[in-house]
Amino acid sequence: MASAKKILIVDDNVDAADLTAEMLRLYGLEVDVAYGGLEGLAAAKATAPSVIFLDIGMPIMDGYQVATALRSDEAFRGVKIVALTAWGDATSRERSKAAGFDMHLTKPANLTNLLDIAQ
Repeated sequence: MASAKKILIVDDNVDAADLTAEMLRLYGLEVDVAYGGLEGLAAAKATAPSVIFLDIGMPIMDGYQVATALRSDEAFRGVKIVALTAWGDATSRERSKAAGFDMHLTKPANLTNLLDIAQ
């Protein structure tokens, strides 16, 4: 089940990012990975993904800041930005919505949910 959509995973936890990417690649998806907020912002501009799975709790530039920066750029208005984070409390969910995230998933995410969003 191949897809033309490009997926970007941004997470400072290298193992979590790589594992998520490999799982999605097994289903024929094109996936790029960035290991921090600044790198993720640069990767999004370089790869023009359709969907970004974005961790919130990252040093230097957190996921809220990345999402806000992406949403301020017209080129990313149609990109689906999904929080993929350990932070599932109501305040984090409200902040993610305010920052421009389309969805908020908590880790560990269900593979079926990730695939449904990514395809």
